Amino acid sequence: MISTPLLRAMRKASLAATTALMIGAAVAPSFVTAASAQGPESVANLAEGLLGAVVNISTSQTVKGSEGGDDENAVPMPQLPEGSPFQDFFDEFFKNREGQNNGGSQKVQSLGSGFVIDAEKGIVVTNNHVIADADEIEVNFSDGSKLKAELVGTDTKTDIAVLKVDPKLKKLTAVKFGDSDKMRIGDWVMAIGNPFGLGGTVTVGIISARNRDINSGPYDDFIQTDAAINRGNSGGPLFNMQGEVIGINTAIISPSGGSIGIGFSIPAEIAVGVVNQLAEFGETRRGWLGVRIQPVTDDIAESLGMATAKGALIAGIIKGGPVDKGQILPGDVVIKFDGKDVVEMRDLPRVVAESPVGKAVDVVIVRKGVEQTVKVTLGRLEDGEKLAEGEAAKPEEGADQGAEVAAASVLGMTIGELNSDARAKFGIAAEVSGAVVTAVAKDSAAAERGIVAGEVITEIAQESVSTPKEVMDRIAALKEQGRKNALLMLASKTGELRFVTIRMD
Repeated sequence: MISTPLLRAMRKASLAATTALMIGAAVAPSFVTAASAQGPESVANLAEGLLGAVVNISTSQTVKGSEGGDDENAVPMPQLPEGSPFQDFFDEFFKNREGQNNGGSQKVQSLGSGFVIDAEKGIVVTNNHVIADADEIEVNFSDGSKLKAELVGTDTKTDIAVLKVDPKLKKLTAVKFGDSDKMRIGDWVMAIGNPFGLGGTVTVGIISARNRDINSGPYDDFIQTDAAINRGNSGGPLFNMQGEVIGINTAIISPSGGSIGIGFSIPAEIAVGVVNQLAEFGETRRGWLGVRIQPVTDDIAESLGMATAKGALIAGIIKGGPVDKGQILPGDVVIKFDGKDVVEMRDLPRVVAESPVGKAVDVVIVRKGVEQTVKVTLGRLEDGEKLAEGEAAKPEEGADQGAEVAAASVLGMTIGELNSDARAKFGIAAEVSGAVVTAVAKDSAAAERGIVAGEVITEIAQESVSTPKEVMDRIAALKEQGRKNALLMLASKTGELRFVTIRMD
């Protein structure tokens, strides 16, 4: 109930607003047109034609309960205003999540979104995290019908999963992928999904940004949108105004767990290849170059004689990989791959992964300041990962019977001979060669770059070094040339390489 003084105040404010409106109308002409009075153009026809292809994904998983205490992974009940019309809904929605932690097995249910991409084959696309570890998957359609789903394949790197339902049991409506590359910042988009289990929900917004890297995986290149995306929207489609899927909604940034207008979608450019491979093979078959890379900083670019910092710096070569025969070397900078520019380090893994296994491609590199093109035949990433794991796990062999330790101090580092004593002290593998860093002065230029004792200097300015004297001579030569920074290639005790630049002033 509203008190009498408050009611009088509200009436007074309303009268003042009405008077101001009348005065404004008297002194200013009306610019209200019929079109603006009706609001923006409706998207009802577009939404109506798409809702049938968007599905709700319901999964269940049997998990072993813990003894006592609350489940730390449980989703908390939202704090709703008193008397909220949604109170009953959320009470019912969260009721099944409140398990009795008595040490027995519990069935955990979760909800997400997806969309039909092939009506004849019954292919449904969603996020991997929506169906991860599920014992049962059910696809719920907008008309209320439900079908059991079979998991065809998943890809954790892009968070995509492909499901299959029996198309003989129900006539399906499908949507198709569009060209996400044509989408521009400011273009209108529509998201349809299953937020908080509410079912087919339509939201509209624009593309806020492109090429977002949110550090969720090696191929991050997200579309950012302000179309409302909430929990349960994961796996649902992001449409352009032609009704084509140009993204798969997969993540949000939100302190509260609800939409604040920052959502991310996997672009169709990345999703199409993954979905096709999962549907055909049940797994991904990505191209693989067999290199370890790192960013090209301004200091590294200057040390390599490059005018601008761009490309991906090759920090190491995987033994037995596609370029292990010398086509590409540590210290090379890849600036173009198969006709596509490599502007940043993260561009290279994505464009390589999108290339077919066994394809021969031209790779443009910068080697010691000179641009050149090499031909490379790609391997398969999934095989390469196993090879790289085996290489990392290889046991150390033997010991090098070097000469007596000779030490030198340079750029805040103490450098010693990599002999048997040094290998034993730092656990350095037999195949690593160079001059070992035995100590790093606190607050030195080397310490700032994260260099630690036990790392091995293998090259300086792309010239091999193996003794403390060679290190000293190489640094002195660079100073004589007027260089301000020294580019060092360092090897870890297991042989993994990285480049750093150190100030010499």
